Amino acid sequence: MTKKDLTDCYNRIAPYIHNTPVLTSSLVNQAVGANVYFKCENFQKTGAYKMRGATNAILQLTEEQRSKGVVTHSSGNFAQALSKAAQNLNVKATIVMPSNSPIAKKNGVVTYGGTILECEPTIEARQGLADKIVAKTGATFIHPSNDINVILGQGTACYELLKEYPDLEIVACPVGGGGLIAGSVLAAKYLSDDCKVIGGEPFEADDAYRSLISGQIETNDTANTIADGLRTQLGHHNFPIIKNHVDRIIRVTEEEIIEAMRFIWERMKIIIEPSSAVTFAAVLKDKAQLKGQKIGIIISGGNVDVNNLPFNI
Repeated sequence: MTKKDLTDCYNRIAPYIHNTPVLTSSLVNQAVGANVYFKCENFQKTGAYKMRGATNAILQLTEEQRSKGVVTHSSGNFAQALSKAAQNLNVKATIVMPSNSPIAKKNGVVTYGGTILECEPTIEARQGLADKIVAKTGATFIHPSNDINVILGQGTACYELLKEYPDLEIVACPVGGGGLIAGSVLAAKYLSDDCKVIGGEPFEADDAYRSLISGQIETNDTANTIADGLRTQLGHHNFPIIKNHVDRIIRVTEEEIIEAMRFIWERMKIIIEPSSAVTFAAVLKDKAQLKGQKIGIIISGGNVDVNNLPFNI
């Protein structure tokens, strides 16, 4: 994947996405001891950055492929994104969702015209049902994170951020399936000489952290984290990019995730979901090393069930 690939991707999807705002806060800067710039993908269409990759992936299909529809498995944000992208392009979308996916995200899929099929909340069950749909309908499977076109699309969030703030020293984002951080690494590589990319990950789903140590893709026996968007694992397309270019991954506890989420809600008055809060929690935890630097944080999404928050409002 080249700089031209990333630029072409951005130009291709630009009519279908928002160039999301970058927000700052003196209170956040004081808490971290650095200058922090939040790339607010919670204001993206469907409420998360995943609209970018989903749109690019469908646009790269042939007309014949589009006529047979698309299918994915997702706990929520990519489910909504693929449904909306498919709706925009008049393509049928079938979405395999774990039974424990947030109601708000299931409702979003229905609103955007996607057809939901539920499965047990395991990676094996998700992929197994998706494979059956592909075999039966001839639809194209689009992986939420382990797909080259999806990775390029997700990288356009960091691409926009670095176009606006080219002197950032750090870009931080959450790590789930690895699409966002892999795409961010490519953007940093092509748009900056020395910007490092770091990841945030829950202790309860720290497969990426362990994968960087072992040098191979690790799995999680369980993923009992409030960050529902991160209950997945790396893939063979994105892991080599992550392994070769990500500076480090910082793990955080469930309590740290909740406190970071509350901080953003209370101090910045914006809605972020737990998966997004993981990144800010990681930056807070690592603030001694980040002191005085210019840090971009990608707020990955804002899709929450307001009837089931981890704190009172």
